[in-house]
Amino acid sequence: MSVRTNSPAEGRVDADDVTAGGGTPSPAPGRVAATSPRPGRRPRPDRPRRDHLKTIEIAVLVGPALIVFLAFVIFPVVMAGYYGFFRWKGFGPPTDFIGLQNYVTILQDTAFHEALWHNAIIVVMSLVLQGPAALLLALLLNRPMRGQSVIRVLIFVPYVLAEVVVGTGWSLMLQSEGALNGLLEKIGLGGLAQDWLADPDIAIWTLLGIITWKYIGFAVILFLAGLQGIPQELTEAAQIDGASYWQIQRRITLPLLGPTLRIWAFLSIIGSLQLFDLVYIIWGQYVASTAGTSTMATYMVANGRNAGNYGYGNAVAVVLFLISLVVALVYQRFVLRRDTAGALTERTGR
Repeated sequence: MSVRTNSPAEGRVDADDVTAGGGTPSPAPGRVAATSPRPGRRPRPDRPRRDHLKTIEIAVLVGPALIVFLAFVIFPVVMAGYYGFFRWKGFGPPTDFIGLQNYVTILQDTAFHEALWHNAIIVVMSLVLQGPAALLLALLLNRPMRGQSVIRVLIFVPYVLAEVVVGTGWSLMLQSEGALNGLLEKIGLGGLAQDWLADPDIAIWTLLGIITWKYIGFAVILFLAGLQGIPQELTEAAQIDGASYWQIQRRITLPLLGPTLRIWAFLSIIGSLQLFDLVYIIWGQYVASTAGTSTMATYMVANGRNAGNYGYGNAVAVVLFLISLVVALVYQRFVLRRDTAGALTERTGR
């Protein structure tokens, strides 16, 4: 018994086999219809199940951070607002409810007004002093030069030093009989010796000098990172067109470095509003009135914890928080809006 196999020609379907009505062809006797297996469709999970799994994934990833944020940020702020309504000594449950009296006292206290004014000076002068100096250093260090890495490290070292170390060192050097006045005497400039820490007309500028020395390294590193993201092709094209170095910096570098400059300015403003450690370490007993370098944070500690009035200190903390929050929201609304608008995407319906 033999088995007949079809030849390749017999495996084809001729046009004559197609019906006149445009139907599907039927294989003729002895012919094999050329058919391809229909791939099976993979069952897709339903939409509600996918959304449920996505919600669980987000909860697992965000949950721990959200718990920490609520426990160490939101809860302390709420409790500070609660204690601010009491005259409280810091132990036992608060029972002496005085309403808004602590806040009224804060707004009427001239010492708080002076502290707020000092913070405003620090905010403005930090931007004026650190910004241009850090930008010039960043432009200089962004060009090939010998010892570039060493210079970057030396500029950044003050920023990584602890505030306690910085404050203690400067307080020793700037005393009336300290190293700075001694150096001025040695080089014949004894007439420039000053009481750098206690003179109210000089102390605030001494503080600004220390702040600039301490934090300019952070600005330089941040600007250098922004400069590295500027395409080199743009500056090369401008050079070919005959633009000078400063024209390139003005027309190309600064506009493209704008987002980095605005982020640094935001961090500098918030840090200046909350400045505490350097002032408290360097000036100590002078900080309240004599030196004229008090800030809102040092005012809070001096009139809250040190005075044994923790309710009043919590009220000052709430005021400081609200001022910082308002400044941050205003800056976000009018300055950072152009940078964050492109980063936000709208979810479109499917």
